[in-house]
Amino acid sequence: MRQVAIYGKGGIGKSTTTQNLTAGLGEMGKKIMIVGCDPKADSTRLVLGGLVQKTVLDTLREEGEDIELDAVLKEGYAGIKGVESGGPEPGVGCAGRGIITSISLLERLGAYEADLDYVFYDVLGDVVCGGFAMPIREGKAQEIYIVCSGEMMALYAANNISKGISKYANTGGVRLGGLICNSRKVDGEAELVSAVAAEIGTQMIHFVPRDNAVQRAEINKKTVIDFSPEEGQADEYRTLARKIDDNDMFIIPKPMSIDRLEEILMEHGILD
Repeated sequence: MRQVAIYGKGGIGKSTTTQNLTAGLGEMGKKIMIVGCDPKADSTRLVLGGLVQKTVLDTLREEGEDIELDAVLKEGYAGIKGVESGGPEPGVGCAGRGIITSISLLERLGAYEADLDYVFYDVLGDVVCGGFAMPIREGKAQEIYIVCSGEMMALYAANNISKGISKYANTGGVRLGGLICNSRKVDGEAELVSAVAAEIGTQMIHFVPRDNAVQRAEINKKTVIDFSPEEGQADEYRTLARKIDDNDMFIIPKPMSIDRLEEILMEHGILD
């Protein structure tokens, strides 16, 4: 069983990328569970056909500790299983603790004992606190993919996340599998992201073009592969799924100094 965490700047499209990617893996016959690690609880909506899933924390608050697995785990497209960690009541507590609580509960209820090929953790934003860093800090995820674009702040975040991976590489055994460029149509975007990946010591594993097919599918509460399987964009996610399934390049990243990152951005015309 491969345990994969998807990180990236807030708003970069981690949840959309994760669900479309897992749809591609599911279509290949892989057995998958997605663990949503975002208080917004939107990491499984597309694979579950728009279901606003009850989160682990809400379930625990309302029903107590004595719950069954099917109360928090639902099955959707291609048999993909989905769980949403959720978060505390607004203004109270640490959202990162929801991840710790959810993973502990899933382990206790036997979710990881199922015949799974993959577990994906869709994680909120940067590695900024212990709760959100848990999938890499405690070795829950062995491989990380960072979703980014050619935008400056997305690449700053990718470099920052690489620092977190490097920090926990020896204790948790986690490795970086590559950068996924979720295109924002920045000039020279693929070349820039490839250059940043090479500097860190990794690869741009795939360039996902920007396409309105993604938004059309989301409006219909589905992944692209489910909603319009003949679209070219569906093939992009299938290709990403195959690349991740076949990937054998896992490294301890070498994050850059801010000065070096800004040099690369200037070389590619992002900074003047």
